[in-house]
This record gives sequence, C-alpha cells and structure tokens, in this order.
Amino acid sequence: MFGILERWIAFRYLGARRQEGFISVIAGFSFLGIALGVATLIISLSVFNGFQRDLLSRVLGFQGHVVAMGQYGPFQASDALVEGVRGVPGVVSVMPSLDAQGLLSYRDFAGGVLVKALRPADMAARPAFADALVEGTLAEGDGIAIGKRMADNGRIKIGDRVTILSPQVDAGGGPPRSRAFTVTGIVALGVSEFDNTLVLMDLETAQEFFQLDGNVTAVEVTFTDPALGPARMADVAARLPAGLHVQNWQQVNGAFFSFIETQRNVVSLILGMIVVVAAFNIISGMIMMVQDKGREIAILRTMGAGRGTILRIFLMSGASIGVAGTTAGLILGVTLSGHMEQLRQLVKAATGVDPFNSDIYFLSSLPSFTDPWQVAQVAVASVALSLLATLYPSWRAAKLDPVEALRYE
Repeated sequence: MFGILERWIAFRYLGARRQEGFISVIAGFSFLGIALGVATLIISLSVFNGFQRDLLSRVLGFQGHVVAMGQYGPFQASDALVEGVRGVPGVVSVMPSLDAQGLLSYRDFAGGVLVKALRPADMAARPAFADALVEGTLAEGDGIAIGKRMADNGRIKIGDRVTILSPQVDAGGGPPRSRAFTVTGIVALGVSEFDNTLVLMDLETAQEFFQLDGNVTAVEVTFTDPALGPARMADVAARLPAGLHVQNWQQVNGAFFSFIETQRNVVSLILGMIVVVAAFNIISGMIMMVQDKGREIAILRTMGAGRGTILRIFLMSGASIGVAGTTAGLILGVTLSGHMEQLRQLVKAATGVDPFNSDIYFLSSLPSFTDPWQVAQVAVASVALSLLATLYPSWRAAKLDPVEALRYE
C-alpha cells in the first residue's frame, strides 16, 4: 500500500528542520499524550479487574456460591438434607454453617466480632480459610482462629485465652453469656473487614455457646464455577425444605460488584478522553505541516506524484505518531500493571501516604490483573483515533493545487 519513496518522505517530514521546530514539538506532545493516555487506561483497567477479581474470589470463598437461610431463624440441617443438595450437578461442597455476632475482649482490648462456625473438616476443606492460615491451626473444640489484624491490634498470640460475649440473654433474663476460648490459629484472608473481625469456631462449640440446640443459620453450597450458582440455584432450592430462603452470590453482593463495574466504565471513559485530546493534537500538527510543506507538495505534484501519493505520505506521517505512541503506551501500561503493589509501597515510603488504604478499599494489597482482550481493544481504539485524526489534513494536502501553492510561495 505504501511505497518506499512515500515512506521515506513521510518519516523525513516528521524530523522537522530548525525553522519547523514548532511542528516537531506538537508531534512530540501528541506522541506523549497518546502514550500516557494508553498507559493510564491500561493501568486503571488492570487495577479495577484485579480489585473485582480478588475481592470476588475472597468473598465467595467466605460464604459460598449459593446460600440457604431460614426465613424464621436457625433451622436443622440434617445429613439427608446435605446429601440431597450434594447431588446437584457441579456441586463441590455443602457446608452447614453458623454466623453470629459477639464481643471479644482480651486484657484492655475489646471489639465486635463476626463468628463463623463450620465443622472442622469443612473448614479445612475450604481454601479461603485453609490457605489463609498464617500461624497455628484452624478452630476445633474450644480453640478458635482469629483474623490477623485483630490479633495485631489486640496483641493476641497463639495460646492466649480470650473472652467472647454473646449479645443474647437467657430466657429467664440475666447477663449475656460469655465464655473463654483458646486462640489456636491466626488467619489473614486479605480483606480488611474479615481480618479485623473474623472469629472461626467449631460448629458444635458455637451451637452450644449460642444455645441453638444443634441448629444452623445457613447451608452454603459451592460449585466448580461461580457462574453455576445463579444457574443451578433453582435445583438447590428444589432439594431443600420449603421454609428456607435461597440466594446466590449475585443476589447477595450484586449491588456492590455492579458499583465497581460502573466505576470502571466511568473512569475508562474519562481517561479515554486523554487519547482523544492527543488525537486532536495530531490534527493541529498535521494541518500546520501541510501549510508549511505547500512548496514541497507542489514540486512533488509537478514531478508526477498523484493525489493518492500525497495523501498516503501525510497519512503515514500522522499515523506513525499514533502507532508509536500506542506502542509505547502499551509497553509502559502492561509493565507497570504487573508491579502495582511495588509501586504502592514505593509511593508510601516516599510520601508517607498510603494510596491504597486497606480500611477504605477492603483489600490489604493493591491487586492487578491485565486482560489481553482489553489491552487489544485499547490498542485498536487508539490506532483508529490516530488514523481518523490524519484523514482531514491528508485530504487537504492531496487537494492542494500546485499552481496556487507555487504562486503564493
């Protein structure tokens, strides 16, 4: 499509001489604008992808893909009920669980806690808890495992005895129930809310402490793929008693993840405007180049160059800025996306300010996941904008009358 002579002239025009330096400056700023716009867009998309993916995996690992709860409070989860749900295609595990709130105290430390009780075998089989264990063992018997941030804040160590206070009182009145437990494990789930408040407890011990008479608050079903949760929820509900309320993870957390998706789309639109502005810089630079190269265009036309040749020369000159800027932006964006946590620590050490406060953003580290399909979309859009920006100046150059150009020259 482009001949050797056309390519040689196009790239020679980009290297402006001294009297044409302003054109070169505009081309340089266009290149930087496109490179920074593409890099920033890829980085922001990668951070949003990583945040959504990491948070989703941790939240789903904590509660299951489908959750059945009693409409009127705790209920009995018999072995027959569990085995019936286990027969649904794609089910990996069915775990009766107990969720309750309480108050944990240790010496001068006190704080509200979320008690999560499972059978010891189920707790060990759930990767979200087994892989999060950083010290000791998971809960069994009178032993409990607590979140790492809570352990650090309360200076609680393995083997310490802590007191958990239940907000419920006996039917005959009196003070709330309390009991001392031994800390046997410390877990770090990577979600600040869980690491601050979570207490893992043996299911039988929790049922006795909260006086539930062997009842549970939920039955959690995990599938081979989270996408099967909404699709197979009706099958799970059909195998459960009529008094249970069944929800999938999208219904429980859908609003939260929809908010993240909306934020990503808005940020992508705003950052994408950087590339659009850089494309407009290409238009202005190319128009100035056409005006400045009028004499050269006229000479080329008198030597036999057709309108198509002139159009392709200026089209290549402008498009090369966009392609080079897009390539530089892709390299910079993909490289930085893979080292976001290191950059966060560097900024924190240099400024003393944490740009990703875990108390605000839930996760304790800055996640990042670069989607190749999104990178390809950004690259194609950037190159397409650059090509569109060069069409009008190139058309003006091709339509230039050589007689008029030489007369006014």
